[in-house]
Amino acid sequence: MGLFSRRDRAPKPATNPQPTLPSSQSKTSLGSGSSSIITPINTSARVMNRTSAGTTSTGGPGTPLTPFSPGPTGVAMPRSPDPQLDPAGYLRSLGAVRERCKLVTAKACRNDLLHFDVDMQKFPDVVSFVANIIKRDYDAPFTSIPGHGRYQHFGVGGRDRIAHLLATWPEEVDNTEKCKRLIDLFLVSVLLDAGAGTQWSYKSAENGRIYRRSEGIAVATLEMFKTGLFSGTSINKYQVDKEGLRQLTVEKLAQGLQSKPGNEMAGIEGRAQLLIRLAGALENKEFFGEDGRPGNMLDHILSHPSTQASSVIIVPMPVLWNVLMNGLDPVWPPSRTAINGVPLGDAWPCNSMPQPAQSPSSPTFSPFPNTTGQSNGVAPWECILPFHKLTQWLTYSLMQPMQSIMKIQFAGQELLTGLPEYRNGGLFVDLGVLTLKSEDQERGLQHYAEYCQRTGTKEVEVAPMFEPGDDVIVEWRGVTVGFLDILTNEVNKALKNELAGNELTLAQVLEAGSWKGGREIAEVSRPNTKEPPILIDSDGTVF
Repeated sequence: MGLFSRRDRAPKPATNPQPTLPSSQSKTSLGSGSSSIITPINTSARVMNRTSAGTTSTGGPGTPLTPFSPGPTGVAMPRSPDPQLDPAGYLRSLGAVRERCKLVTAKACRNDLLHFDVDMQKFPDVVSFVANIIKRDYDAPFTSIPGHGRYQHFGVGGRDRIAHLLATWPEEVDNTEKCKRLIDLFLVSVLLDAGAGTQWSYKSAENGRIYRRSEGIAVATLEMFKTGLFSGTSINKYQVDKEGLRQLTVEKLAQGLQSKPGNEMAGIEGRAQLLIRLAGALENKEFFGEDGRPGNMLDHILSHPSTQASSVIIVPMPVLWNVLMNGLDPVWPPSRTAINGVPLGDAWPCNSMPQPAQSPSSPTFSPFPNTTGQSNGVAPWECILPFHKLTQWLTYSLMQPMQSIMKIQFAGQELLTGLPEYRNGGLFVDLGVLTLKSEDQERGLQHYAEYCQRTGTKEVEVAPMFEPGDDVIVEWRGVTVGFLDILTNEVNKALKNELAGNELTLAQVLEAGSWKGGREIAEVSRPNTKEPPILIDSDGTVF
């Protein structure tokens, strides 16, 4: 299938380079921009969403989405906690994600993983596939590509629902309140944004159209938000607060999401419990104010001593990260990995990491003793691989309204990593870089058969399935984080001529290439279910 023609545009400032392929692979020619296996899908819907430089893909009055900015440079970032002194603090830090995932990625580049065979000779095919998608959907030099975030999902079908929402609010609603309302909406929408399953779809009450997957959840969340489902006050239905969430039930959420027999959303109870626990987290007045509202984090961020307020407002990334990581602690299931009683969130034991003499006894919970002592030269914390995927997805998404409406600049965005979820990870499996080893394939297929029998699911396109804490999934996610860094660097090389001196950031490659590419190759490989090549038996709180 042919690619769209390109038009040159003025260049934007270059960003910092990303890691490269191993030297043995970097000699492969990537400049042709054509994949040796498959060309990106081209449909009329994507033609309508094609964008030129300086525009966005969703039309509407007063769109709040400004062109992507990588943020200010030269702002010193605080160091992550010393893992020998505070292992839990370190593993909960943003900086730990990339640092720890590099260990698994290095093993992958040596084809030394426990659960996957790795063929780095196939990596150029991934680069070509992603580069072609970017060239198909955006005009060079690609300055119109926004950073990865939840905002874009609200624009499904080419309608900028967020801009239309903003236009409905009266003039007396100032920018601060507008930003708070969008933070409220985006936070709930991200927390609900786990895989919906193949059976579920949502019929919009506003236009009668059917939406599925992440976009369907976004539209459903917006329509529930506009009815006041998450608000506990009649004064303002356009907000989320602790009182409104306390009144939420599984039944109310299922009704709002139109989840019912024959149209069931996967993990509906887990999603409801996540929001109900959010009510408890919003009791934190330091972050969320007296009325317990997510949007009140804006007040905390603006008043933080590290925030620089001169001609522009500059917020160090760890300020926002601290609010989301520590403020939302009560939201996550208590069965997650912990060290000395401190929950780590989305962080899991991984057998490809350095192992102490006595490894954790469970893939989902790590009962470490009250000691930081080492065994065989390896401390217990070293076997843990942190991801914090939902917290990072929140960070990417909540920056958008704060950047666009409040003109806040975030320093340290380069600390964020690629999101280790099944679309990004599935891209490397479907294009042959990663192949699940036979014994794990058999075990996963057995799990899938048991899952289908337990849930009454019809086996249409059979794929291996594992629980989120399974070592296969943890290793897969760790490699995905590292591979996304490599992919960003190689895509920039492949698009060097079109970029005209610019560089795409990781956030732009996630938005315009890898996540979309993972979905599209899944549609080709499994056209009936469009599911990823490896399935997650999820409770709706991780993926």
